[in-house]
Amino acid sequence: MREPTIARNYAETLLELARKSGDLGTWGELIDQVAGAMESDRRLRRFLESPRVSAQRKNEILFKAFEGPLPRTFVRFLQALVTHRRQMLIPVIAREYHDLVDQVEGRVHASVTIAREADGDDRELVTSQLSRVLGKKVVPHFYVNPSIIGGVVVRVGDTVLDGSVRRRLATLRSRMLGVSR
Repeated sequence: MREPTIARNYAETLLELARKSGDLGTWGELIDQVAGAMESDRRLRRFLESPRVSAQRKNEILFKAFEGPLPRTFVRFLQALVTHRRQMLIPVIAREYHDLVDQVEGRVHASVTIAREADGDDRELVTSQLSRVLGKKVVPHFYVNPSIIGGVVVRVGDTVLDGSVRRRLATLRSRMLGVSR
């Protein structure tokens, strides 16, 4: 099995555990904190990567470090990852977990490119219109690109909705050149 598939399977398990606890958001924060610690703390990363430290010893240390502040079920999930030598997939599992939570909660992320910085009202309008059109709650990620001249370019997954002035001008130009021939 490839790593993304393996990570997705573990993320699905984490989602089920979070559902049973009734708090998808908190469990997302927990896995993000562990993933962030792995990415920022070289010592932790080396400890988890090291083949010299047995899985049993790693699990003992994880239990001692996390037994109070984290839910016991979450700690056991981390220990299962270590036991199956999948602990280095924690950052990927975190991303997959958030994708699954978005699906469950009917959310999509959209990359919204605009020509100049928009105020809060304009952002709210774009967000509500996208939510209406897509039939899901949209989480927008705004980017400014003056080269689109005006309008908006939206990417949701593989779908691109290009309502930019630059595209409209290019379409008009090609029509005019096509007519003059």
